[in-house]
Amino acid sequence: MSDESTSHDSVGDFKSRFKAFAQPLVDTVDSKLRAQVDDRVDERVDQALSARLAVIERAIADLDRSVKELQQRLDHTSD
Repeated sequence: MSDESTSHDSVGDFKSRFKAFAQPLVDTVDSKLRAQVDDRVDERVDQALSARLAVIERAIADLDRSVKELQQRLDHTSD
């Protein structure tokens, strides 16, 4: 059984060494993936906001024209 426990300890030691060796690589890959996902999310949010702002800007321009037309009508009727 001592051979088996020594083998078990060796496997455990190998796993812990492998984890210690691989962890910086995993952290680097994780960091890069997070950055890419964040960039894509930011890009999609920017596109969505831009499209919605364009609609709002057109609506404001339409309202502005309507108000000006009403003002002109009021000016003509008060003359």
